Amino acid sequence: MSFDGIFTHAMANELNATLSGGRVAKIQQPYENEVVITIRAGRKNHPLLLSANPQYARVQITHIPFTNPDVPATFTMTLRKYFNAATLTAVHQVQNDRVLHFEFSTRDELGDELGLRLIIEMMGRHSNIFLVSERTGKIIDLIRHVSADQNRYRPLMPGAPYVEPPKQDKTDPFHDPDRRYHALEREVTPALSRAALLQQHYQGLAKDSATELALRLNQGDAGWDGFFAALATPVPTITAQGKKAVFTAIPYLSLTGEQSQYPTLSTMLDAYYEQKAEHDRVLQQGGNLIHVIKNVLDKDRKKQRKLQRTLEETEKADDYRIRGEVLTTYLSQVERGMTSIELPNFYDDNRPIKITLSNQLTPSRNAQKYFAKYTKLRNAVAHVHQQMQENQEEIDYLEGIMAQIDVASPKDLADIRLELQQQGYLRKQKTNKKGAKRQKVAKPDQFYASDGTKIWVGKNNLQNDQLTLHTAKKTDIWLHVKDIPGSHVIIDSHQPSEKTLLEAAKLAAYFSKARDSANVPVDWIEVKKIRKPNGAKPGFVVYEGQKTVAVTPDVELVDKLRNPPTK
Repeated sequence: MSFDGIFTHAMANELNATLSGGRVAKIQQPYENEVVITIRAGRKNHPLLLSANPQYARVQITHIPFTNPDVPATFTMTLRKYFNAATLTAVHQVQNDRVLHFEFSTRDELGDELGLRLIIEMMGRHSNIFLVSERTGKIIDLIRHVSADQNRYRPLMPGAPYVEPPKQDKTDPFHDPDRRYHALEREVTPALSRAALLQQHYQGLAKDSATELALRLNQGDAGWDGFFAALATPVPTITAQGKKAVFTAIPYLSLTGEQSQYPTLSTMLDAYYEQKAEHDRVLQQGGNLIHVIKNVLDKDRKKQRKLQRTLEETEKADDYRIRGEVLTTYLSQVERGMTSIELPNFYDDNRPIKITLSNQLTPSRNAQKYFAKYTKLRNAVAHVHQQMQENQEEIDYLEGIMAQIDVASPKDLADIRLELQQQGYLRKQKTNKKGAKRQKVAKPDQFYASDGTKIWVGKNNLQNDQLTLHTAKKTDIWLHVKDIPGSHVIIDSHQPSEKTLLEAAKLAAYFSKARDSANVPVDWIEVKKIRKPNGAKPGFVVYEGQKTVAVTPDVELVDKLRNPPTK
């Protein structure tokens, strides 16, 4: 389900119940299109996420930690200026549209009461967040400025009057005393379903919601009323449908698959979006890294194919030698200007062998050409093998980096960028500051086994090296997926329980290139038996005497192990 008008309605009710009357405590803008406003209400801090991300536009209370930029954005500074000690008075939805208004009350510099309205429009690539003055109706600031050339319907710039998005001539399904859906029944045809008609005539219905309402209308008015009555007491549900998952405010009868239910809409959205949104941010912020790596990989793969062809050519070296010797033996039979000749091959019972000639060369020069080619190929064999090995090592290394980006969080990208600079794939950024601090490698992710044992997971090569070679004790247990790029995992124990070992192995499998596989072999061994060869790439180690266990990656277990076990 998308964040449609039906879901927005349920979310507005949840936010009103939780946040109304709360005070603004903190404002952050961790990413370009996302703002987190911490509101203290009911003696608790509630981080309110407003996202105008084109793919994941939404509003929710979130408990996912965000990393803030060193320098706050202009929009953040504006919000901090106006929302100092502001109180959230109400949250309301505009009809059944994907638009929410957050009403705030504060005081200006003179102590006079000041009404502010924070508006979020969740409309795909047109999503935006506005700060509007209630008194003037003008935009004070907005998260995405859009020039008049790009939007002629309404100006989206500071100082312009706030104009609502274009109205749709549709009925609000929450306020339909005439029960318009009765009349729509007469318009149903094989080509135009009941669900499609509901979408056309009712506001804020995504395809999933329209399909659900169409199904419930089989029960008549009771089905319609029951649906909207249920939304008053949501039962947040995620329904798994193969690789796809659908979130809804209440269980949908039209959706089949394994269902998971959550205490609030916000906790459900955290579970649904955490990985999706995180990965999207990584792709956005690490776009230049991915571009550089892909370009080098393309060049290396082309080079590998070329070297392979050269190697195949070297297998023909003896053929060139034989042709050269046969040509030399029967040189008197060769006339200048010939393009080919058949001569008896004394290496093959004098069977005729066809020899291609250049009509621009003398017979003896043609023979010398074959001997030269033979010598070149014979000498190239060892060189080609060495080049292929070195080239394949670079391919494996860069594919490992790509696998790390795939499981990285935004904070891990700085380490990966530093590594690529150290290895010469990226230019080092020049700094004019004297005594500039050396970039520190981020700490590895910390997890807790069911018995409370700490488990550390390196998310990139620099973290892996730091964790395995410097941080871990010699008696700790080290884990890594077998023969596949992945994270170094350390169990902070010399004698972990079998359950702890399996949990750590599942973490190693999840944070690897094999995270989508059903059966992943994971090696484990004491840290003291790990060594790093001289001149090896970051993250590369060798070991002997390991034991291996096969596990299946489990995302739910990964989420569970992030927090210490409750007693």
